[in-house]
This record gives sequence, C-alpha cells and structure tokens, in this order.
Amino acid sequence: MSGATDARLIYVVDDDDAFRDSLHWLLESAGYQVALFASAERFLSAYRAGSGTCLLLDVRMPGMSGIELQAELNRRGIPLPIIFLTGHGDVPMAVEAVKKGAFDFILKPFVNSRLLALIEEVAAMREPVRQGWVQRLSARARLETLTAREREVLDQVAAGRRNKQIADQLGISMKTVEAHRARAMEKMGASNVAEVVRVLLNGDAAR
Repeated sequence: MSGATDARLIYVVDDDDAFRDSLHWLLESAGYQVALFASAERFLSAYRAGSGTCLLLDVRMPGMSGIELQAELNRRGIPLPIIFLTGHGDVPMAVEAVKKGAFDFILKPFVNSRLLALIEEVAAMREPVRQGWVQRLSARARLETLTAREREVLDQVAAGRRNKQIADQLGISMKTVEAHRARAMEKMGASNVAEVVRVLLNGDAAR
C-alpha cells in the first residue's frame, strides 16, 4: 500500500480474535483500511516503515507485550503513532508508555466514538505539525538508546565543551570520552555539534 491509501491505514495488534474482528468492522465502517495482527512479532515481521496512520496496540499479550513492542519501535527509530488499548489494571503502564512517546491510551471497554475521535486527531494532523511531532518522537526514541554515561557526555558536547574538559568534569579519561562520544553521535545520527543540539532539543521537547 502507498500514498493516499497509507494515510487511511490502521494497524491493530491484539491477541483477542473477537476484539480484533470488532475493531475491523468499526474501522472499516469509518472509512479506514485495517491490517490485523494477533501478536507483536507478526506485526514486526510485516510492517513497512513509513506506512500507516497509527497503531492500535494491546498492552498485555503472550510473547512480546505492547510495551515491549513500543520499545522496539523506538529502538528502530520508527515513529508510528501508538494508541494503547488497555484494561484498568494496565493504566500505570499505559501512562508510562505515553511519557515514552505513545500518542494516547484508551480503556477497554470503550465508547467507539472516543476511539474514532483519537484516530481522527492523528489522521487530521496538518503535515507540518505531524512532521514536527514525528521528528520529536524520533529524537526521543534515539535518546532512549543512550546509556547514562553517553547522555552525560552528549550533554557536555552540546554545551560546547571539548573532550579534555569533559574528561575533567566527569573524572574519566580522554580515550573514554572519545569512545562514548563516538557511540552517542552514531546513535543520534549526528555528525556535528549543531545536529546533536537539535536532536537533544527535539528529544527533550517530546518528554
């Protein structure tokens, strides 16, 4: 699928067959195309980067959980908007997932109009707004891959400090600073300090 079709494509990942079927009917009746998956693993094997409006994702599933799938998408730098579908006991996890970049969460059982309104909110994002949100989420996902020490070094780099100053500040060797800096820059996809600053600003804005 591509182009306009992708813009109306909703992914659903839930292990409950009856629930997936009911969502399929609801979303198709609202004019969306739907791709259904019974597990996170099946979704990952089929997903094509850049496609789809959003992902409707269950929190608790056999095998990879919804939270783990979100973490994997973040690790891969895939900023697909996620709406978590959750039971009452999963609310604290869902709130944490939103902090890590999920678009929103909705409690099961839910009113259909509430879910459709959330999906329309994602689908109706004006392109500049959507791109800005995607960039912030992508940056946040990349920041999540840093170790604590790599983030410390990157913050010092963004502040304009040289490797020797960073080594003195953190009490580590120059060689260690250089290694952490190289790994962090690679993870961020940054080749200079200006790009590091942009990633940090976008990532922190997504918190």
